[in-house]
Amino acid sequence: MSLLLVEVADGIATLTLNRPEAMNALSRALRVELAATVRRLAADPAVRVFILTGAGERAFSAGLDLKELGQDPAAMADTTAKDDANPVRAIEECARPVIGAINGVAITGGFELALACDILLASTNARFADTHARVGILPGWGLSQKLPRLIGPSRAKELSFTGNFLDATTAERWGLVNRVVAPQDLMPAARRLAADIAGIDPAFLAAYKRLIDDGLALPLGPALRLETERSSAANAMVRPEDVARRRQAVLARGRDQQAAG
Repeated sequence: MSLLLVEVADGIATLTLNRPEAMNALSRALRVELAATVRRLAADPAVRVFILTGAGERAFSAGLDLKELGQDPAAMADTTAKDDANPVRAIEECARPVIGAINGVAITGGFELALACDILLASTNARFADTHARVGILPGWGLSQKLPRLIGPSRAKELSFTGNFLDATTAERWGLVNRVVAPQDLMPAARRLAADIAGIDPAFLAAYKRLIDDGLALPLGPALRLETERSSAANAMVRPEDVARRRQAVLARGRDQQAAG
């Protein structure tokens, strides 16, 4: 049985963690395969956007395979030191947008994997938990820095210091996920969103994603200067006739969406 199911269609690469019997726990083999697959498909011009989800409805991912880690004293350092076993880094470095379709629990390392995605959709079955403190290890895939920036330091500390679960509805209210849908609607919603994203020029999308991510790593003042610098250089290359043509396409799309709504 493949640890990672891969489907590529219409510019969308759907990656499904496929260890449902182990709540899609991130064994070393799965981590290596996921990291390598993201890097390989990110270099494929036919792929414009990713969807990452888990098999079944119980778990997106229960995190690192603790049974495996307990049997290998060197495995803990391996989770952060080696790029080939670090899927979070592969997703963070991916120039394509990554949608996380959180179908069940996302616990600790699984929570960190979700936080690496650009956009999160959740089913009503989704729950999030940071159990690093209860296991006695510090996060190494970014959770301690990303989570406070998303939901605020006080809420992040509550989750991390207790290990309590956060339900999908509260996660949406706190701004952790974009929206919550019924389990059967999760993948259709993710595919619709991915199709919308896939309609944007991939080179432009990569530059826009990089601008947002690079800006988030800076204080607001330098981030605004970064935007001015990059937009001035990029927009100087845009022809007025191209803007006029695209504007008509935007207006037509808006009319179609209004009619459909």
